[in-house]
Amino acid sequence: MLTSSSEISFLLEKAADGQRLTPDEGLQLLRSHDLAAIGAAADAVTRRLHPEPFRTYNIDRNINYTNACTAVCDFCAFYRPPNHPEVYVLPMDVLLKKIEETVALGGEQILLQGGLHPKLPLEWYEDTLRTMKQNFPGVNIHGFSPPEIYHFTKISKLPLRTVLERLRDAGLGSLPGGGGEILVDRVRKSITRGKVLSDDWLDVMRVWHQIGGKSSATMMFGHIETLAERIEHLERIRQLQDETGGFTAYICWTFQPENTDMSHLPPAGAFEYLKTQAVSRLYLDNVPNIQSSWVTQGEKVGQLALLFGANDMGSLMIEENVVSQAGTVHHLTVDRIRACIQNVGYIPRQRNVFYEYIDEMAGDRSAPSVPTLPILQP
Repeated sequence: MLTSSSEISFLLEKAADGQRLTPDEGLQLLRSHDLAAIGAAADAVTRRLHPEPFRTYNIDRNINYTNACTAVCDFCAFYRPPNHPEVYVLPMDVLLKKIEETVALGGEQILLQGGLHPKLPLEWYEDTLRTMKQNFPGVNIHGFSPPEIYHFTKISKLPLRTVLERLRDAGLGSLPGGGGEILVDRVRKSITRGKVLSDDWLDVMRVWHQIGGKSSATMMFGHIETLAERIEHLERIRQLQDETGGFTAYICWTFQPENTDMSHLPPAGAFEYLKTQAVSRLYLDNVPNIQSSWVTQGEKVGQLALLFGANDMGSLMIEENVVSQAGTVHHLTVDRIRACIQNVGYIPRQRNVFYEYIDEMAGDRSAPSVPTLPILQP
């Protein structure tokens, strides 16, 4: 049943004023096609949460230490079965060289992720973290998504908390939200085998937050999920954030079908991306930051995302292997990222994973003129 324009207007004003949306109300917004009104409401929320004249970005490198994976994900073009001739595990000298190159380009973080390797013991990951931190003590290691952490518990036969504490003590700084896809088991069981289900994905994050860690949350949409299942995903993130407060940011992106076993599905376009991000901003009232996904959407849509609920342009992403294997390749320089932010009226600032500014402001420190966009009436 389609929701009337007046009902949509009421919901948008409710969210913009800081009142919490119910799952049914979130679903009504996702079913609406009034992109301009939804985007303006999301922008109003972002301005309320982030009245500062800055919009942020960071510089990091996605290091995929192995492509061997015991899980089978129909949407992934990157992984290889463990006995595949193209399987690799990056040696330590290569890992350190990649970090050195990242630091030379102004980065202070690496995103360390890989497949679910069946033979690497927990000690290998601890040794890797320690060696990285010994050589680059100032670099944050944003590493190991919940599917990897859950896999480590199975390989080591140790409790989840023990595994996370050992990794933290070895140098792990924060957890990425990868492997979330859609946190609904119907979807997860349909598109992946041998991979963590929803409750355990969330429990990895819960325990990490309980021991003092911070992480990001993600959603990959535009494949076999329903709109109601997108809202269920957001609801589960919001509930966990109410409980722990450990998510620093949320990032969503559209499924990239090329070169995957789901290549027959039509790709979701910019309209669906911007609408879903905007509704996410309205729904996730307790998650402070929303990142644009220019890596999947390209420069112009990634920039436009700053007016549809995002307050962060995401990462320079010096190296990216997973999305590019699915045929989507977008490259931006730091200058282009900064220009994207400036051209929508904000001052660009470099930040770390905890959303602390780590740059020196240059030039005119006065705030640019940023027009206030009214909530449009559908």
